[in-house]
Amino acid sequence: MSSRCCYLSFRTVFWYGWLLLLLLAGCAAAPTEVERDRHREAGLAIQAVYEDALPELSMAKQRHYAQRLYRITAEPRYREIAHEHGRHLVQQLRSDIEGLADPDHATIRSHQIVADYPQRTAKQRARRAMLAEWGEIAFARQLLFRLVQADYYGLLDTAAIADHERALEYLAGVAWERFLTDADVMAIYAAQVANHVYFLHQLDIADLREAVVAAFQRQYPAGSAAELGKAEYHNKLYGMTHFVIASSRYYQRWVDPQDYAWILDAFAGDIDRILANASEDIQAEVALSFLLAGQEAHPAVGRIRDSLVAAIDPQSSIIPSATGSSDLERGEHRNVLAIMVLRWPGRLYPGPDLSLMGL
Repeated sequence: MSSRCCYLSFRTVFWYGWLLLLLLAGCAAAPTEVERDRHREAGLAIQAVYEDALPELSMAKQRHYAQRLYRITAEPRYREIAHEHGRHLVQQLRSDIEGLADPDHATIRSHQIVADYPQRTAKQRARRAMLAEWGEIAFARQLLFRLVQADYYGLLDTAAIADHERALEYLAGVAWERFLTDADVMAIYAAQVANHVYFLHQLDIADLREAVVAAFQRQYPAGSAAELGKAEYHNKLYGMTHFVIASSRYYQRWVDPQDYAWILDAFAGDIDRILANASEDIQAEVALSFLLAGQEAHPAVGRIRDSLVAAIDPQSSIIPSATGSSDLERGEHRNVLAIMVLRWPGRLYPGPDLSLMGL
């Protein structure tokens, strides 16, 4: 089939739906340069909106956005946001490490974290209730996340975070395996479970990867997707994507596709259901799982890219929420992932390293 034929076929798909895409699966498996350019241009259009609005977003959203785009582009402007985030991170870690001298610090902080946990959605309320049942876990997981972020920035072995070994020693005493393999926790928190198990391994606190993967597979055995309700199906997909993403240290290194064949094969076999039922956030993370495994040519990636392009609202130039909201703050997660998938350059950059920036 000629490149012009393929291009016209996909334009038809874009404007009139997905039926022709299914009929032209062979063309989807080998996208033309025109098709790749269309995806890149769509990603850059979303990016232009967010670049303009970035100073108005919260620090958390700026950090989330800048980290991801730095790690696929290494563009210097994102280092400024990383530096500001690193400065706040160092202050937070110093406070928590100093606080650990008080045996009640972890309990007090956990109560504060649970009390402040957002309750806007049913998922948030369920997670808040779950964390309230696990004692110091709320504080421990926040401390673990902050230490990993500092490690990503090359800050753990610098004078900026003195006595960080005290934090590592505290975390080594937390009952992580019981928490991370608990069926009730897994049922509403699978993505975070995957994150935590790789964070613990990264910091040499504990290697629970095999135990947690086994617990996940008991929770969601192969072929169980059709039996799951919408929320738990989404939880399963998020968990699977985060085993891959967290292993990549959040887009800093490639992963071995053989290590995650059980995930990638499941996504490939379930791609029709994913496209029909999963949010754009999840679709993008599924595509990123293939991309991090070096499988950009996989047909699932092309189909997800087309789905993301079709979801862009022509008025706002971003992907709105399921309710039609184009709020940039709340939509940052969904849209930065779409940018990454659509304009994927095929290179990964670690860091940025802030160890020499005087934090």
